[in-house]
Amino acid sequence: MFDEFKTSIATQLAVLTGAPVKDIVDAIEIPRSNAHGDLAVTIPRLRIKGNPVQMAKDWAEAFKVDEVITNAVSTGPYINFRINRQVLTRKVLSDIYKTQDKYGWTNEGAGKRVIVEFSSPNIAKPFHAGHLRSTIIGNLIYNLYKANGWDAISMNYLGDWGKQYGLLAVGFERFGNEEKLVADPILHLFEVYVAISAAAKEDDSLNDRARAYFKSMEDGDEAALALWKRFRDLSIAKYKDTYARLNIKFDVYSGESQVGEAMTRAMTMLEECGLITESEGAKLLNLEKYKLGVTPVKKSDGTTLYLTRDIGAAIERFEKYDFDKIIYVVSSQQDMHMKQFLKAIDLIGLPYANRFQHVNYGLVRGMSTRRGTVVFLDDMLRESKEIMHNVMRENEKKYEQVTDPEHTADVLGISAIIVQDMLAKRIKDYDFDWKRILSFEGDTGPYIQYTHTRLCSIERRAQGTVKVNPDADVSLLTEKHAYEIVTLLAQYPDVLANTLRSLEPCTIIHYMLELSRAVSSAIEQMRVLGAPEDVAEARLLMYWSARAVLKNALTIIGLEPLTCM
Repeated sequence: MFDEFKTSIATQLAVLTGAPVKDIVDAIEIPRSNAHGDLAVTIPRLRIKGNPVQMAKDWAEAFKVDEVITNAVSTGPYINFRINRQVLTRKVLSDIYKTQDKYGWTNEGAGKRVIVEFSSPNIAKPFHAGHLRSTIIGNLIYNLYKANGWDAISMNYLGDWGKQYGLLAVGFERFGNEEKLVADPILHLFEVYVAISAAAKEDDSLNDRARAYFKSMEDGDEAALALWKRFRDLSIAKYKDTYARLNIKFDVYSGESQVGEAMTRAMTMLEECGLITESEGAKLLNLEKYKLGVTPVKKSDGTTLYLTRDIGAAIERFEKYDFDKIIYVVSSQQDMHMKQFLKAIDLIGLPYANRFQHVNYGLVRGMSTRRGTVVFLDDMLRESKEIMHNVMRENEKKYEQVTDPEHTADVLGISAIIVQDMLAKRIKDYDFDWKRILSFEGDTGPYIQYTHTRLCSIERRAQGTVKVNPDADVSLLTEKHAYEIVTLLAQYPDVLANTLRSLEPCTIIHYMLELSRAVSSAIEQMRVLGAPEDVAEARLLMYWSARAVLKNALTIIGLEPLTCM
């Protein structure tokens, strides 16, 4: 939104400083407080020899203001600029009205393809709440790339291969129940897995049978693969229900089992590069000289391991999708594995090795329901919905106006969980707190949704009296509350760009909270109904624009914007 103002500033400063326009544009930022100005140039970033404080002073004094850039003042090594409020307001509200759902989007990634791999739960296990972070952070990243014009592919790389599936098959033979499998496949398969794992601790022959079963799977035994495929298909169907509830749809369901002959090629490449050593029949990847230790890539019985399959999958994905970038959203607990994987990709000389990126995140502490330490996501979503539903019922008058209270409570509960998760820096561990996240006040998801519904309510109440008019006289928006909202709306494209650059969800979350607070303050002071018609039209256009931007932001982070609650 500020791009043309930045270019105007940079064009004149380029003459004064001798620096390229692009370098100056890159050095222009939005100040943390608009008390300093609407835009600021950080002089040291221009890398021009001299005293940055003196240069800022000299160039600010030489800068010629006009009807658009109305002021230029130096503060230390910064030059702060003011934009004509009416010009800014008119342009911001006009742009939002014209672009609506696409406001802030760019075509910078046009012609480029990115794969975002995230979530990746293990088949036959309930969706663990620990997978939540990968799922929602990955979905945000996917949405950000789409909003910047990339051909984005969301991929779920399932843990669906390995000795544990041999153990599950052995367990189903002993503990399986067909009716339970059909009724709730993931829960029943998990119960079976827990039972057989406990039995295998007492009877090691079960582990031998599991290894043999998995070997038969790798050898292509039809009966073994048929049972495994049934478990996989039933699990994916259940996962899709959970993802739909989280407003997520994957473009590709892949998995370790889908990796083909590229694994053999990967092993050959590793051996040809002298990276493989042998120990008791097993093959090990030796990365000690890079301080990344030694890790097995093939067992003594010839079966593959995670790293082998990951490298093979990387090769096959490039050959199939010809991506410009691939992003793995994987917990910081797997940092060593990801470092080993990325180093192996680099060492075997893949020409596209620089296109891989690992986005990690910290742990969630205290993730449990109020009834005890339960870490299954379905349980958490069920409880958050139940709590929100009870809160909604406390206001009978408003509750009666909600068309689908069950769905609304569900969305509010999910909003609470997602916003708390994204509130802090991605890499930080955080403490899960039911009391804090389910509040309708403060820095919470329900507060953002409440603000959106208030804006929707303003539009509904104005119908038949005031219309949303893109040609409204916005010069009448003279209040400080209006300027604060307009300035925040102008910042949204930069917020999207900065979130994509850093892949820090907290960037857009803090913006949404700041906009919500500004809207809440304005609503108390700047009413639409009862104001003179021209003033009411201007205010309604501003509130409509704020609602549109808040809706866009909620959608980008993967939430359904509520219109009534």
